[in-house]
Amino acid sequence: MAILNTRIREMRQQRRMTLAQVAQQLGVREATVQRYESGGIKNIKDSTVEALAALFGCTPEYLYGRESALPDVPGVLPLPACRTVPLLGSIACGKPLLAVENLEGEVEMPENIHADFALRCRGDSMIGARIMDGDIVYIRSQPDVDDGDIAAVLIEDEATLKRVYKIPGRVQLRPENPAYPVMEYQGQQLESIRILGKAVGFLSRVV
Repeated sequence: MAILNTRIREMRQQRRMTLAQVAQQLGVREATVQRYESGGIKNIKDSTVEALAALFGCTPEYLYGRESALPDVPGVLPLPACRTVPLLGSIACGKPLLAVENLEGEVEMPENIHADFALRCRGDSMIGARIMDGDIVYIRSQPDVDDGDIAAVLIEDEATLKRVYKIPGRVQLRPENPAYPVMEYQGQQLESIRILGKAVGFLSRVV
């Protein structure tokens, strides 16, 4: 199959158009569009390629394979490919909240972010890290983090989002808001805390 046929199919699928919709726009039969994509028609007319390019919002050169990437459209930013992860309730950005895992649904995130689940933030203790009340934070499950990482931490049956600092014999959970105190655990208190995972991204409701 030639690159022209492949790109016609790929562009139609990216634009979420059916064979019938493309056929209607071009004034041809659905089977003809299918043959454009399969290579059943060996020499597609230049005028047809130009019409397809206009329909898909690309250039004829891209369909022919003379351009390796889609051209930029002024004023329009391309969005990254996304996947979904479960949204498991809320986490405190303030005083710890009761940790009740409650599947609220799913949220999208870019494929290049490696996270296992998401939580909705409550409170303002992490505003210095630009994490606001109501934001969605993406968490990668892991039992430990590096000093200074922002992590979801379980404290007995409550959960909070803080920066984690490990000092010999103790652990500090530091907020990003001076209105909140540092939470420190040592000795037997360390048995009551557990790191759920590292925050690897967030989706802000502030625009």
